[in-house]
Amino acid sequence: MADDDIEIDAQGDNTYLVVQPSELEDVRTYVTVTPEALDRLGADDEEDVVRRTVVFLRRHQEVADFPEVIDLDDVIAGYDDYLEAMAAD
Repeated sequence: MADDDIEIDAQGDNTYLVVQPSELEDVRTYVTVTPEALDRLGADDEEDVVRRTVVFLRRHQEVADFPEVIDLDDVIAGYDDYLEAMAAD
């Protein structure tokens, strides 16, 4: 699956709707980005962080298995290689 098929729409309040195609239907996920998470990443472009996070998560699970809500703080806590992968991109 190509990384350019990710649709991101800002919803306000540091929340983004991410729509990704899967074999059966589009998968819709809300991603929350806190200022603290951005600080830990040393980033300031929330939409870029959301896109790169989705690409990272695709390496770990199928799009159809994405949850309805993703909190960036939970991704940082749940994946030991996340911060390193984000710094390398």
